[in-house]
Amino acid sequence: MSLIGVGNVAKLYSHQKILDMISKRLVNHHWFHYAIFFLLVMLSHMALPQSLEDISSINVDDLTDQQLEQLVNRAAEAGFSEEELLQMAQLRGLPSSEVDKLKERLDGLVIMGSYNGMNSSESPSRSPRRQMEFNEITQGMISPQTDLDKLSSDKQPYFGMDLFYNKTRRLTFEPNLNLATPRNYILGPGDEVNIDIYGQSETYYQTSVTPEGQIILENIGPISVSGLTIEDASKVIRNRLSTYYTGLKGSKPNTFLQITLGNIRTIKVNLVGEVRLPGTFTLSAFSNVFNALYAAGGPNTNGSMRRVKLIRNQQEIAEIDLYAFLIDGDPGVNMTLQDQDIILVPPYLARVSLEGEVKRPKVFEVKENETFADVLEFAGGFTDKAFKEKVGVTRVTNKEKAVSDVYKDQFSMFLMKGGDHYTVGEILDRYTNRVQVKGAVYRPGNYAFEQGLTLSKLIEKAEGLKGEAFTNRVNILRTKADLSTRLIQVDLDAIMKGSATDVSISREDVIHVPSIYDLKEETYVKVSGEVLNPGTYLYSENMTPADLILMAGGLKESASKEDVEIARRKSDQAGRAYADIIPVALDNDLGLSSNPQVLLPYDHLTVRRKTNFSLERMVKIEGQVKSPGNFAISQAEERISSLISRSGGLTEFAYPKGATLIRRTEFYKNQSEKARNKDNLLNLLQRLNRENLEPTESQKQMIDRIGNYLFGMSDSVESGLDQSVVEARERLFNDISSSRDGVNPIQLRETETIAIDLVSIINNPGSKYDLILEEGDILSVPRKLQTVRLRGDVIYPTTIRHENFKGLPYYINKAGGFNVRAKRKRTYVVYANGEVARTKNYLFFNAYPKIEPGSEIIVPTKGPKIPIRPSDLVGITTGLATIAFLITQIIN
Repeated sequence: MSLIGVGNVAKLYSHQKILDMISKRLVNHHWFHYAIFFLLVMLSHMALPQSLEDISSINVDDLTDQQLEQLVNRAAEAGFSEEELLQMAQLRGLPSSEVDKLKERLDGLVIMGSYNGMNSSESPSRSPRRQMEFNEITQGMISPQTDLDKLSSDKQPYFGMDLFYNKTRRLTFEPNLNLATPRNYILGPGDEVNIDIYGQSETYYQTSVTPEGQIILENIGPISVSGLTIEDASKVIRNRLSTYYTGLKGSKPNTFLQITLGNIRTIKVNLVGEVRLPGTFTLSAFSNVFNALYAAGGPNTNGSMRRVKLIRNQQEIAEIDLYAFLIDGDPGVNMTLQDQDIILVPPYLARVSLEGEVKRPKVFEVKENETFADVLEFAGGFTDKAFKEKVGVTRVTNKEKAVSDVYKDQFSMFLMKGGDHYTVGEILDRYTNRVQVKGAVYRPGNYAFEQGLTLSKLIEKAEGLKGEAFTNRVNILRTKADLSTRLIQVDLDAIMKGSATDVSISREDVIHVPSIYDLKEETYVKVSGEVLNPGTYLYSENMTPADLILMAGGLKESASKEDVEIARRKSDQAGRAYADIIPVALDNDLGLSSNPQVLLPYDHLTVRRKTNFSLERMVKIEGQVKSPGNFAISQAEERISSLISRSGGLTEFAYPKGATLIRRTEFYKNQSEKARNKDNLLNLLQRLNRENLEPTESQKQMIDRIGNYLFGMSDSVESGLDQSVVEARERLFNDISSSRDGVNPIQLRETETIAIDLVSIINNPGSKYDLILEEGDILSVPRKLQTVRLRGDVIYPTTIRHENFKGLPYYINKAGGFNVRAKRKRTYVVYANGEVARTKNYLFFNAYPKIEPGSEIIVPTKGPKIPIRPSDLVGITTGLATIAFLITQIIN
């Protein structure tokens, strides 16, 4: 059983002063009133889920006395009576049998502490009067009004029904107990009275009115105060205490007396009639009619909101119209309750409904002689779109329904009748004086129609025509009386020049002035090849190839000015020719030419690459050479021997038999020239920054140019490559790496190791062993190796020192020999340079490969054995027997 709730309460209220105060203020039989509620709080932690909708599963027998006592100490601050807490618990589904068990167990507990009136020797310790709403104290752990949730919904069609009950309500009507003590408050049994004497004499009394209507003061005796107001009780108590405190007497007293209320008493109020939860409710003495209605959930769907009756001493003392509070916010309709008051909610009088364009379309209760104007006020008035001249009404007669119209001047005279249904319509969705202008004008939109409006005047209102306006044919869409349309074509150019008569405009005309760009396809030109920013550009008249190249950022270093051409679209009736190819000769400086080639729309300019142009290609040599590092390939057929020579040759510690060449595969992502150029420019900017010198004017301009260029470049290493090439390579990657029919995907490698014979290369430069270098090659020459590694299915895979003239069986024995599942005939050796040699079989003999320093011996494993099932064995035997029988028959 979890004690989370008890732990939190104990932390908050463990302070000794608070515990002392609570123990002093506990009354003999009132202490368990407060415990019930906090018991529910703890139960919500112990036995219920976080979202507590039903607490009927609580078992009081599972609680210990220590837990109940801790709850009692906390409950003294709640301010709820026994009846209030029991009613709230039952509303939330706690069975009556469990409530009785709680009461019995709490009655049997012995609570430490007793209550006595305090005298002057004790310091006054008064806390504010408290009465918290149940849902506020539980902090959402117990959902309020569970039964009421079943009776109503958030969207209540009856006006005012959600005043006292709503699932998301925040209005509680709880009385404010922390007000100054009302002088006209009538004392009764259960009220806590605080008597403060100060001045020449000082003392403090804190006592409660007994069921007999008296307060008992220490060393003074009982004083009858029940039925007296605070002001009258002050006079009675002053007269009684003046015998003991003579300073209270006379015209110039030196001792003074003040009486205030502590925790107030509770009263019982009966709610009957058409309420959601009729019954007797225990409320604070400050409660009013709204508090009582709130506790009962308010009137139900048949209850009246207009004539709630308050009955006291068998007499009706007030009839409350709740609409007065809802509509006008009049608090005067509320009245303070007294003990044994009766609140009667009779059935509703008559109801009418409003729908349509009103602010509160609901069902309203009406009294006799109320008019439509009154109901319209209840509904908050018309909305902005309402048709206010007439309202339709459907009225129930003695035999059938009747339809009528209520006009604006009849609103204040048209009397309501139960069952009326009023419909407020919406204004028509049309314009009385609108014309529209669209297209190539400066201010298209709606304009007000007026008599004598012509097309030219309307164009003036729209701030005139734009430069691209096509004025030879302007369309006017006109709406006829039967709502069909007619299209009128107008030569606006002739009207503007005065050679044609102006056209009159009618209401709802739509004038469309087309643009010349709406009547033709957008034009452009393209440039590709060796320019900085290839792509599509806007076409302009008299544009030349040099202009387009400048717009594309200029030529690359690799561009060939002698190999430039224009591909121009060609219309061939036979369909054999697609384009005219026009060669272009560019000036070295792209300057102006006396007779330039002019581009036409949709031309495609191509700038080709210089013959055999390429950036430097780098290779790398590492390991046991005298000058390792990066080297540029000097010629197309440079070989490994040349790289060895340029690096100074091998060192004395080199092991040439173990040399390897690492080469890029076709899947390697090469860096484009554009990306490489970007890296070079970034390095240049970084070097300038590291120098920490004030740049010259030319350097500043260069830095700005580089910055602008880099800002417009793509960050991808693929930039500068043909997109079709990139897409083709991606498809190749996807096709090869995807798994098919459950087979594992192939692991693609960007580099691979090539076994080379460096000894033969050095001894025979230019021979077949001496490979031609490619960009990105890495030649690795290791140090002298002295070990042999064993892997695979041997007893103890390990690394062993190499011994000259020792064969493979020697190293297998050093590793403990072959394992049981070893595939001996498939044993192979991987040499240091990447070459592989396998075991060869000659009849019953195995020829093992030679072992060199740095070798790796790998012993594969046999596949798993699949046992033959009896059914398979029977099948095989039967098959063999059938074959033997057939052979015998054939022979016979």
